[in-house]
Amino acid sequence: MTTIVLTVAGSDPSGGAGIQADLKTFAALGAYGCAVLTSLTAQSTQGVTGVLPVPAAFVREQVETLVADLDVAATKIGMLGTAEVARTVGDLCRSGSLPRVVLDPVMVSTAGSRLLDEDAIEEVRSMLPHVAAITPNLPEAAVLLGLDPEAQAGDVATMRDQALALRGLGAERVLLKGGHLGAEQAHGAADLDSDAADLGGDAVDVWADADGLTELRTPRVDTPHTHGTGCTLSSAITALVPVRDTWIEAVTDAKDWLTGALEHGRDLAIGHGPGPVHHAWRQHHHP
Repeated sequence: MTTIVLTVAGSDPSGGAGIQADLKTFAALGAYGCAVLTSLTAQSTQGVTGVLPVPAAFVREQVETLVADLDVAATKIGMLGTAEVARTVGDLCRSGSLPRVVLDPVMVSTAGSRLLDEDAIEEVRSMLPHVAAITPNLPEAAVLLGLDPEAQAGDVATMRDQALALRGLGAERVLLKGGHLGAEQAHGAADLDSDAADLGGDAVDVWADADGLTELRTPRVDTPHTHGTGCTLSSAITALVPVRDTWIEAVTDAKDWLTGALEHGRDLAIGHGPGPVHHAWRQHHHP
């Protein structure tokens, strides 16, 4: 039986992030992908030059028309853009219209462009009790927790605390991504008192659910080609969770697959900024 998964997110015309990355990920991992657009962007590997929101009522119409016909097994929510769209998608989550939601609380792009209006943050925060899992990076976690951006986690111990705090806001499952932690440590190795100095060559994420906390470690990939990494990971989890026995198995397999996509990003040579990961790396390298 075909596994159908849905992305509710913005468009990236460069193909490396947003719904384009999600659909490539779904296909690479054996799922049939469908998509509801929340916004159009004018975007390349070098940044976002414009955002055109889709009216919230039309986002709702896309979802309701789709789920009335297709048996969707899981949903990834990415860029929402405006408070109105965030409120509408939140209502769809609360009503049960969107199954098994993985919420990637997209706020800023890899290239540093803001992708969520300030007044939409509270709407996204209110969605946390009504989704199956969230996948914030360290800056996004700080925003969701109402902390100053400077208070984002600087070590694994603080990541563990913040993952639990996000559970305290109602999130059933949290994957707190530590990529920013590693990047800072790579450029500030003198901070030897932090337990982040023990990261070595690993990228560390923290998974929190009803069973407690788990540190997930994968080899850190030294590459500039990271455009769309967050979109890709959340959509990989979405594709895998319907066909895995547990959430943590889906997350672990998604992270392993993403490591390969990051390693092979250099094979693509796309654009003049941070290039995309290689979504089809398994098909190209493991025929």
